[in-house]
Amino acid sequence: MTTTLTTVRRYPVKSLRGEDLESAMVEPCGLSGDRRWMVVDAAGTAITAREINRMLLITPELTETGLRVVAPFATGLEPLEVSTPDPGLRIPVTLWSSQLTAAVAGAEADEWFSRVLGVEARLVHLDDPTRRPTSPDFGDDGDVVSFADGYPLLLTSEDSLAALNESVLDAASEEREPLPMLRFRPNVVVAGAEAWAEEDWRRVRIGEATFRAVKGCARCVMTTIDPDTAAREKEPIATLARVRRFDRQTWFGTNLVPDTPGVTIRVGDDVEVLEAAEPGGGPIRTPTRNPVAGAH
Repeated sequence: MTTTLTTVRRYPVKSLRGEDLESAMVEPCGLSGDRRWMVVDAAGTAITAREINRMLLITPELTETGLRVVAPFATGLEPLEVSTPDPGLRIPVTLWSSQLTAAVAGAEADEWFSRVLGVEARLVHLDDPTRRPTSPDFGDDGDVVSFADGYPLLLTSEDSLAALNESVLDAASEEREPLPMLRFRPNVVVAGAEAWAEEDWRRVRIGEATFRAVKGCARCVMTTIDPDTAAREKEPIATLARVRRFDRQTWFGTNLVPDTPGVTIRVGDDVEVLEAAEPGGGPIRTPTRNPVAGAH
């Protein structure tokens, strides 16, 4: 069975809607344009859809000069258009255990997001992703990441989602729609492998680009938010806790680090597993080098 790349997806602003692409260049920090913008509070700490669920309903679009953002639920509020800010004007920001600086988008953007989210908010841009390394527990020296949670790309599998949905539907007390892949916010989606096989992959080639699989993806409450309505429910965490629970966490997907930045990947590319562990061990979840406190 041939494994292929079925989806390429980026998220211009952390925690806002994503966009499907036919192709994307792979940069050291992830897909080009992925999570280079972020919303922070007055103290510079990241605001995410975990806390303000309706962020998932805001649609961002990268433009030639910067960013355009639309909040369809905010009646009477015009879309925001903002230019990529001057990297010389930066503020300290915090994302999980990462502390770095990011360029400020300006007062108009701050006012817009504050009105939409109902809290004091600022929009920032990561002009230089080399300022944010990945976790040293799992990454190599020189590995960097944008404003993604911890690693440059997230890979998920349609076959694993089908298996998960089968378990969800089996346990459901009434009819329900299958969970969409959007719940898991991947960058690349593959099809044609055995369910959960991606947990065993260690090196993979997508088209002409090669990647290291460095860590499984432990899932949080954000997957329980409907990306179309922002309503919360118990799935998929309830079912993952039954079928993919390891070390007191629930898992879905595999984090990747690019080894060939500058290469473009495309929907339809063949996916080749270059190295894999023995099947059945579950996701990568044990630090591979220099364990330290404060992993992303």
